[in-house]
Amino acid sequence: MHSAVFLIEFGAIILGLGLLGRLAGRFSFSPIPLYLLAGLAFGKGGLLPLGASEEFVAIGAEIGVILLLLMLGLEYTASDLVSNLKTQYPAGLVDFALNAVPGAVAALLLGWGPVAAVVLAGVTWISSSGVIAKVLGDLGRLGNRETPVILSILVLEDLAMAVYLPIITALLAGVGLAAGSATLAVALGVAGAVLFVAVRYGRLISRFVSSDDPEKLLLVVLGLTLLVAGVAQQLQVSAAVGAFLVGIALSGEVAEGAHALLSPLRDLFAAVFFVFFGLHTDPASIPPVILPAFALAVVTALTKVATGYWAARRAGIGVKGRWRAGGTLVARGEFSIVIAGLAVTAGVQPQLGPFATAYVLILVVMGPLTARFTEPVAAALTRLRTPKPAAGPAASAHVRPRPSDGAEDAGGTDVMEDSGRR
Repeated sequence: MHSAVFLIEFGAIILGLGLLGRLAGRFSFSPIPLYLLAGLAFGKGGLLPLGASEEFVAIGAEIGVILLLLMLGLEYTASDLVSNLKTQYPAGLVDFALNAVPGAVAALLLGWGPVAAVVLAGVTWISSSGVIAKVLGDLGRLGNRETPVILSILVLEDLAMAVYLPIITALLAGVGLAAGSATLAVALGVAGAVLFVAVRYGRLISRFVSSDDPEKLLLVVLGLTLLVAGVAQQLQVSAAVGAFLVGIALSGEVAEGAHALLSPLRDLFAAVFFVFFGLHTDPASIPPVILPAFALAVVTALTKVATGYWAARRAGIGVKGRWRAGGTLVARGEFSIVIAGLAVTAGVQPQLGPFATAYVLILVVMGPLTARFTEPVAAALTRLRTPKPAAGPAASAHVRPRPSDGAEDAGGTDVMEDSGRR
């Protein structure tokens, strides 16, 4: 009986996701907000809470995040990653200053104390790699010139979590300096070792994984990814970072074959991830904190746009690409929930959990919208502010023609050639 209920529930979830995806596709819109709202409707306190399939959905959600980051890693080589990190680390510092500080200030203004301030700083700092990876794929921007800039910021954030999470865990637990330092040293060592292996021995890994049989290639790549992600998480390093590094370690025909085989699985489990997020949000806990959460969401959405614009400008990206980079970085998600969950478990501040949930829900819905519309809205506002030349032949003789978008974006085209990256 239990298995029958599970099949009915999970089958209804998958069918509903398919229908929502078709609806979003008809209007050329990302389905992520619809997936989240569906989870909210059928989660705790929703219209029809699900029970039998909850554990399986939770596992599927973890796999969804891992596959999203693996597929994003397959888009780039190890040399691309190292080069981008060397050139973009100042953007990581700007990202921290612009987006962590508002969260810390908000917690202090709400009277939650310094520990909650450190926690909320992490919630507002880290963009959602899972949501952004899905949005980049949905909008067909994986080959855009600004995408490596976005990717570099996301990777810097994910790697920073290898430092931040042990610190916040020790802070919440109240452990001594020695124990906290040991945990941090282990996390940094593991992250560094995995990155070194990916960069130095990527070709050997690709040769080991390579197979002419699609079935064997799928099993080996998926198994290796889950294994590395699990080991990384066990050692206090993000599973997403581990999956991403596996992706960049694979190159050539192996990367292309794995991408083709894993794309359907990624889409399935990524959709499950977004539903799972909504399932664990109680609608009744949101109204009391919605106004301050919304205010903070607006502020940090603007700071993320500023971060992406600054980083893309520094990389020589055209104006359109700068706005796209900023709008794409707005979404928060999985890491923000993990950080808030640690604080809630430790009993730091009762309101912190609902506040973080409302904040992330706002930005995870807003993120796909800003990714799609920030650039055209900015272009429209620019046109409105640009004064029109005076009419008449005398005036036109003294007015220089305004450069076209192509001349304005002389730093390069907004879309890369698709040749030779792998």
